[in-house]
Amino acid sequence: MGYGSILRDGCFAGEIHVVTGGGSGIGRCVAHELASLGAQVVIIGRRQEKLDRVLAEIAEDGGKAEAYAFDIRDEGAVKTAIAAIVGRHGRIHGLINNAGGQFPAPLAAISKKGFEAVVANNLTGGFLMMRETYLQSMQMHGGAIVNMAADMWRGMPGMAHSGAARAGMVNLTKSAAYEWAPAGVRVNCVAPGWIASSGMDTYDGSTRALIPQLGKHVPIGRIGSEAEVSGVICFLLSPAASFVTGITVPIDGGAPLGSALFPIGKGRGVAPFDGFHRATTPQVLSGDDA
Repeated sequence: MGYGSILRDGCFAGEIHVVTGGGSGIGRCVAHELASLGAQVVIIGRRQEKLDRVLAEIAEDGGKAEAYAFDIRDEGAVKTAIAAIVGRHGRIHGLINNAGGQFPAPLAAISKKGFEAVVANNLTGGFLMMRETYLQSMQMHGGAIVNMAADMWRGMPGMAHSGAARAGMVNLTKSAAYEWAPAGVRVNCVAPGWIASSGMDTYDGSTRALIPQLGKHVPIGRIGSEAEVSGVICFLLSPAASFVTGITVPIDGGAPLGSALFPIGKGRGVAPFDGFHRATTPQVLSGDDA
């Protein structure tokens, strides 16, 4: 059984798509879907061993992928890697700025170093990837970029550093979409809510204890799947979205829409889209979390 994408077979055939944070979680899922649709995928991450596991999976499924291990916060490393990719393949058709990370902490307890590290992970690194991909490829050939934000529309208490960075990415997306449109470049963003991915297992303590309860706060009645994020990303990269640029698509089950004046009801909800044939349930959601 292969990836169950709703997009047509081969719709990215012959194209080069770069996925940051491709060694796990949503990035891994996006890499699989793109490869299943014919793309030559380039996954990027900091740990070679994680990237190698995804490369092996994609190869086993009959797809094409390669990997570059570096830190997207390193400007020199970004320039070198993009030059290598363009030198090898001629151009880059799509960039998925998925890499990021944060840690839970109240705002008053976040140090300057911690704040800057999270902003670098979730905003500055993405900017560097966008800029170099544009300068070295898309300025001449066009292309599509999809950035990653989050459900931060009502603030992000407990992760204010991440909320600030993600809000910055939404605005950066708009600016880039306007400035780069004459070169045939579309720039969009997705804002996932609570998604069942490996990233959930990186949290501990009180944050980890809350994760199994998150679905109760979503009108649709559950948390999302990686494939539900990947499907939107791949649509935004596709020719079907050729008149779509500068937007941010929330993928959150309606979680930000609630009000204490109108409590969430109980009902059937909406069944998940489980297109990713290699998806695994995070341990924190498996029911046997230690």
